[in-house]
Amino acid sequence: MSEKRKSVAMVVSEDTLDKAFMPFMIAVTAASMDADVHIFFTFMGLNILKKKYKPKLPGIMKIFTGMMIKKMKKVKVPGFDELLSQAKEFGVKFYACNTSMKVFDLVKDDLIDGVEIVGAAKFLQLAMNSDTQLFVG
Repeated sequence: MSEKRKSVAMVVSEDTLDKAFMPFMIAVTAASMDADVHIFFTFMGLNILKKKYKPKLPGIMKIFTGMMIKKMKKVKVPGFDELLSQAKEFGVKFYACNTSMKVFDLVKDDLIDGVEIVGAAKFLQLAMNSDTQLFVG
C-alpha cells in the first residue's frame, strides 16, 4: 500500500516583493519534495497572478527594489518569473478568490494561465485536508 502524498495549502493576501517570493519559494521546495501544493490568492495577493506582474518592496522601500533583486540574484535566488515557471512545472495549483476578483473588477483573462477561480469554501476543503497550512499575510 503506497503512502499518501503530503500536501501544503497557502493563502497569500499581499503582493509586495517579500510576500510574493516567499510562497513561491516554499511552493517550489515543497513540490520538489513530492508534495501537492495549493496556493489561494486573495485581496492584494491577486495582483501576483496578474499578467506582467513585477514585485516591488512596500511603501518608501520601493526605491530599493532593484537593489534587493540584484542582491538576491548575487546569492543565486531565482527571479520571480523563474520561480513562477518552476512552480508551474512542478504542478503547483493556483487559485484566485472569486469574491476578491469581483471586488477588484478582475476577470480570468487578467490572470496568468492555469489559475482556477474558486470561493473560500472550495479552498478551505483543500486546506482542511492538507498536512500543512500557511498564511502569507
